[in-house]
This record gives sequence, C-alpha cells and structure tokens, in this order.
Amino acid sequence: MPHRADVAVVGAGIVGLAFAWEAARRGRSVVVFERDPMACGASVRNFGMIWPIGQPPGQDFHLALRSRERWIELGEKAGICVNPCGSLHVAYADDESAVLKEFTLLSDVAEFLSPAETIQRFPVVNPDGLKGALFSPTELAIDPRQALTRLPVWLADTYGVQFHFGTAVTLIESPALVTAAGDRCHAEQIFVCSGTDFETLFPDTYSSLGLRRCKLQMMRTGPQPNAWKLGPHLAGGLTLAHYTAFRDCPTLPTLRARFAVQYADYTRFGIHVMAAQNHLGEVVIGDSHEYDSDIDAFDKPKIDELIVTYLKTILRLPDWNIAARWHGVYAKHPTQIYVAATPQQGCNVITSPGGAGMTLSFGLAREWFDNEA
Repeated sequence: MPHRADVAVVGAGIVGLAFAWEAARRGRSVVVFERDPMACGASVRNFGMIWPIGQPPGQDFHLALRSRERWIELGEKAGICVNPCGSLHVAYADDESAVLKEFTLLSDVAEFLSPAETIQRFPVVNPDGLKGALFSPTELAIDPRQALTRLPVWLADTYGVQFHFGTAVTLIESPALVTAAGDRCHAEQIFVCSGTDFETLFPDTYSSLGLRRCKLQMMRTGPQPNAWKLGPHLAGGLTLAHYTAFRDCPTLPTLRARFAVQYADYTRFGIHVMAAQNHLGEVVIGDSHEYDSDIDAFDKPKIDELIVTYLKTILRLPDWNIAARWHGVYAKHPTQIYVAATPQQGCNVITSPGGAGMTLSFGLAREWFDNEA
C-alpha cells in the first residue's frame, strides 16, 4: 500500500473512477480504495445508458456531452464496448406526441419522426397506434459490468493508478486516510465517492446534505436470437414525466395528469419504462423508483410485471424470457444535479448524480479540475 499520493479516492464506482481518471490524466499520482472486492453498487446495476437527452437543454446537457466525449475515448483506448446508438422516445397518445414536438423546439439535436418514418427506420417499434417518435443521436450504450471491470485495469496500466480493492477506509484526518487494517496513506487531495454509504465517513456531513436513497428494479433478457438488434435506446411516454429535460414543455402538465389516473400504479412506484441492448445482445429493461422508508430488501414482482406489460405495448421483442432480475440503490438530491461538500480541508465528498452517474460523472470530474486550474 502506498504511503503517499497526490490524490486519494474512496470508492471505485463510476464517480470515483471519473475523479481518479481526471486527476491521473493531469499528471497526478492517484490511489483508489474500494471496500468491496469489486464495484458492486449502483454503477453496475443500471441500463448502461449514457443519456444526455435526459438532461435539461443548456449547461446540464453540455455537461453530459463532455462526459460522452470521455466515453468515446474509452471505447477507442480502453477496450470498452461503446455503441453510439442514440435514443428513441415513442408516443402512443396525442399529449405524448405534443410533448415530443415541443421538445424539438428546445433541442439542438433531437428530431420528431412521423409514424411512417419511425417504423421505416426502427422496425422493432410496435406500429399499432403509434403517433410518432423523438430521435436523438447523442446517446451511447455500454455494459456497466464490463466498463467497471475494465476501467480500473486500464487506469492502472496507462496511468499507474493504484487500486486497493477489499480495503475499507474507516477514518480520514486530512491529509491522512486510515484503513480498517490500520494502514495509513497521505494525500494532498482526497475525494470521498462512496455512493449510498452515508454512515462510515463523515455521517454528520451526509445527514446535512438532504440526500435520499432511491431503489430501482431492473431485469435483463438473455442474448436475443439471430443477432436481433434493438438499435437505439427505447423509451415510452412514461419517461417524459420522469426526466427534467421535458419540464419546460407546455403539454407536460396535461400528460402528468393523465398518467396519474391511467397509470396510477406506475406513478405510485415511480415506474418509467426503457430498454437498452448491450454488446452481448442482452436487453436490459426497467425501471422503478422507491425512496427512503419505502425501500424494501425484497423486490416486488408487481413492479416487474408492470414494466414488462408496458414495454410489450411499444416494442416487438423476439424473446421475452427474463434471465436476471435485480435492484440497485443510489443517492439522489431533490434539486441538485450532484452534491459536493468539504468536511475537512483538502477532503471533498462528491455524491448524488441522482441516477445519472454513467451520464454525468466524467463531465463532473472534468468541470471540477477545470475550475481548480
């Protein structure tokens, strides 16, 4: 274990890896501590969507695009499969179609497609009752399991970043970090990126930040037969009520009011339905959102049933057999895109990309170090 480094990072999820990479590429020596044998939290339990379209137009969207540039670089240099697949939001009601058309007036990249154009370009979409779709070219597909396994290896080989998996940091007295085994490391700069672990380090700081825990349920099929391709990430009308990107669309309140009645169970469990395909041909399906005291250790079969039932109305999938089911828990702030705090001089807590960690983390790290320069 090193006794000294320029930068120490606690947590090898996507936020921690983003800060480790950004520091290393700027010439700093970096050490990363991860309490588990490998990253096993929210960073590997998601769609693998790099999703700029979900960020509001303006600063947040451009931050996601900066992160997207880093993912493209990883695809070229690190052996991580990165597919520039884009995304498709499909509409099967007039208010959904209206929101999509309104959004095109706010977006520099998205285009509205007629039903005929949609089916011609994306024949996997269910044509029955289709009102149109919104296509965006900015989204990427990765497999988070592959990315979170490969990225530490590449950082170590390319930049000499030192990783200590299975090593919990239990005390920080900046500039010193102390592990559960009693080993000490000194770093000029410390980043605590420990996800939903609010209790081990700086619990008073975390309790003051207004963070919430959010649980999501997801599923994955096996590889689809005959090299079937989904194409772009697919989202339905429910997604329009979830992402803040659509908040300024005039028809959105009407759409929300209809969903509250027509899709009461979906609203109650925070369900919006999306699908993504990874490089193995598997289709990842989800998801739901339950918060704080509503989070249960056991998953709800009803949520999975609701997700699949809705997805079958918008997607023609060859094989609907579910090969895996799981849930993830991430930290979310009610209003802020992410949360930063400085509990000690030289030590920063960075957390809560709010379910958009894969989309925003590289951009957040770039912005952080740019502002230091």
